[in-house]
Amino acid sequence: MMAKKLAITLTRSVIGRPQDQRVTVKTLGLRKLHQTVVHNDNPAIRGMINKVSHLVTVKELEE
Repeated sequence: MMAKKLAITLTRSVIGRPQDQRVTVKTLGLRKLHQTVVHNDNPAIRGMINKVSHLVTVKELEE
């Protein structure tokens, strides 16, 4: 079963990263380093996480 919520934390800087990765991080709602946002777990969010997986850490929250 998939987790209902995902806590996504920006752990690496977007400086020097390609524009599409910067946009993806921004779309997830992340602006600052070590900022955490919570999103519902769905394929769209999973796809964004996969695209910038080297920049973020993800924790599954059970609610």
